[in-house]
Parts: sequence; C-alpha cells; structure tokens
Amino acid sequence: MRVSHGVSTVFDDPNLVSCGGLVPTMSLASRCGLGELVAGRLTLSGDGAGNAHLKVPALVAGMIAGADSIDDMDLLRHGGMRRLFTGVRAPSTLGTFLRSFTFGHVRQLDAVASRFLGNLASHTPLLPDADQVCFVDIDDTVKATHGHAKQGVGYGYSGVEGLNALIGVASTPTCAPVITGARLRKGATSSARGAARFVAENLANARAAGAGGPAGDGLVITRLDSAFYNAAVVAAIGRGGARFSITARMDKAVQAAITSIDEAHWTPIRYPNAVWEADEQRWISDAEVAEIDYTAFTSRRKADHVKARLIVRRVKRLNPTSHGQAQGELFATYRHHAVFTDSPLQMLQAETSHRGHAVIEQVHADLKSGPMAHLPSASFSANGAWLVCATIAFNLTRAAGCLASVFHAKATTATIRRHLIAVPARIARSARRNVLHLPRDWPWESAWTALFTHAWDPPAPAH
Repeated sequence: MRVSHGVSTVFDDPNLVSCGGLVPTMSLASRCGLGELVAGRLTLSGDGAGNAHLKVPALVAGMIAGADSIDDMDLLRHGGMRRLFTGVRAPSTLGTFLRSFTFGHVRQLDAVASRFLGNLASHTPLLPDADQVCFVDIDDTVKATHGHAKQGVGYGYSGVEGLNALIGVASTPTCAPVITGARLRKGATSSARGAARFVAENLANARAAGAGGPAGDGLVITRLDSAFYNAAVVAAIGRGGARFSITARMDKAVQAAITSIDEAHWTPIRYPNAVWEADEQRWISDAEVAEIDYTAFTSRRKADHVKARLIVRRVKRLNPTSHGQAQGELFATYRHHAVFTDSPLQMLQAETSHRGHAVIEQVHADLKSGPMAHLPSASFSANGAWLVCATIAFNLTRAAGCLASVFHAKATTATIRRHLIAVPARIARSARRNVLHLPRDWPWESAWTALFTHAWDPPAPAH
C-alpha cells in the first residue's frame, strides 16, 4: 500500500464529523434517560455547575469517542458536530464543572450511574441469562500518576505511586462484563478498606440490572481475591443474597486444613490449553484439585465464624527450592491455591468458575487504555467524578456493541470504537432532516446499521 501522488490537504469542510457512531450511541443514552437522571440526582452549585444534564453526557460522549483528558473533549467541537448535537461544551467549561464536585456529589453521580445501568439492561441485551447465573467480581487497581499536584496520591500495594480505584463488574457465562460500581480512593489505601459496603452496593446494582432474576432466585456468585478475605466482606455478600468465592490467604489454619486432605481425594485436571512436555512426559499445566469442609475467621467472635468449603488446587513445582533455600514440607513439592466458597457448583465447576475472576483485569486494562489513561485533575473529587463518567461510558459502549452484533457484544471498547464509533460521516440536509453519508464498503456496515436502527427502538433484553 502506497500513498497516491499529488495529495493536498485543507481543513475546511463544516459538514464532516470523525465519529458518526456517536449519533446512535448518544441516542441510546438519551432513550435510557441519562440527562434526566443527572438533572434529578445531581445537586451541584457554584460557578460552572449549571446544566449538569448537558455536561455529564458531553463528558461521556467524549470518552466514548476516545478522549482521555479534559483537553481531548475538544474533539466534540469539530466539523458538523454542532449540527448533530446540542449542549456541546468547551473543555475549559467541562474542567470547571468537574472541579465543582465534592465527595457527596460524586456519590450522587454514583447513583446516576447505577440507575443508568439498570435502564440500559432494560433496553438492551446487556446481561443475557443473568436471571440464571451471574458473577459479580470485585477488585482494585492502582493507576500511576505523575507530578506532585494531585490530591490523594500515594504508594499502594503494587509499589506504584498513584491513586487506587475499586471496581465492581457483573457478567454471565454468555456475555462480557459491565461495570456495576467504581470508587476512587487514596493511593496508599488497603484493598479491603470499605470493601464490605462497596460489595453490598454492587450486588444491589447488579440485581437492578437483572442479576438473579425478578424473584431473586437465580444464582449470584461474588468472586474476590485474597485481599478481600475477611468476615465483613463475607457477611455483606450473605446479606445481599449472593454466594461467595474468595481466594483464601495461606495462613496457618488454611495450611493445616490442606495438610489434612487425604492423598486419595486429589482429582487431576488439565487446563484447556495445556502443553505436553515430551522430555518429562507430563502436562506442564496440569494440576490436582480437592475440597474439604472449613470454618473461617475462627479468631473472631463465634457469630462471625463462617462454615463453607475450601477448594484447593495444587500444581507441582518445577523447582522445589527457591534461591537455594529449601521450602517447608507442605510446599516443597506443590504450590497451593485455596478458594473459600459456599457456591452450590460441583468442585471442578467451582474451581473453574473462580478462575474466571480474572475477567475484571480486562476491565482494568480497558479503562487504563481509555479514560483512565490520565486522571486529569489535581482535585481528588474531580478525578472521582471522572472515573464514574468513565464507567457510564464503558457500559454505554458495551450496550451499543450488544445492539450491533454478536461479535461486538464481547469486543473491547477499543474495537467497538474503531468499528462503530470512529466512523467518518458527511452531513447533508434532506426533507428537513440531517442525513449522514458514511464510507462506502465500510467493513462493519451491517453492525453499524443494526446499532443505528436499534438505538431508536431497542429490542427487549434477552433473559
């Protein structure tokens, strides 16, 4: 492929836009009541706080189109964008608006995001089969920041200087995850700080989006890693009517329980993409699984004790010593991974299901390659509001993908943006209506057309 000779350029066409896919996507947002929810919930006051029902959708639209900083919001003001959208605001105006947020206003925006998720789920097949089985995953991540001006920056558990974001997602075996909640925290905070309340909120948001079904009799499993292994989190999951699946810390009690498992009770398993090692005549990704009844948190008062089962996976170590130091007897040959769960799934199903918790890492990566590439303000509350807007944009993009095609329903945000959002269009006028002229032979024309058609009259969600 080579550039043709004799090309010249000029930025002079007022009827072109670079992101024609924002039209059906923001139409879907309007249909699901984003502006009305903001107007009814957000009580901002002061300079720059007016017209929140226009500014929040503008921030969301910019993020969907690829903005990862306040200055990038200028991409909403090119070509014929003002012919397609009203309420477009300058980046400086949106920055002033974000800086007017306090922690309480961020929580109000959380309420907007949770209700908007429920509306999206009622208008699109966002969480199919959630009435039967739904997984709610909770985890935090540290977003590195640069400079000394940002409030709340500190060194977290990863040793990276930045801010901590606690994220919750919901998914089913047949769909990609959507974000049920997000909370920005100081960089030096512990993972489990405030986790019990956050878990309760995310379970409520997931149920509002269809998890467990109308009667609440569907299976909802909350999956977490060992940083959240505590009695308060498990109690919050129980109060929310869900089951738990939590990676257990390898403390002395857990080690003692593993030691007591009879050798005859270990069941060999092989991972789907295991590789056969001819020299050693074994699968290099094989493992063994066993389970045992276990009571956790016995150091606390009796009311906090939790009886469930411990599912243990062990993998043979290729090197039984580390740095020349021999390991203890229990861990000299095997590496153990324990999951504490009250899931009704059978042992191997429960172990496989828990490994699916890794899906939340994909969401972290998606956010960090998009709106969370920069937490754009020195104000902690402004960055908190930015994160909530990012979750709204993520879920709206996912809903647009669900309306477009089966492929886009599980695609990443970057893929949906490239195929469906960043589609150049020329605006014409016919019969007092705007007509978008899109590129001929666009590879994803059928998916874009389906999104455009369904955005005005979305199909009923699949349950």
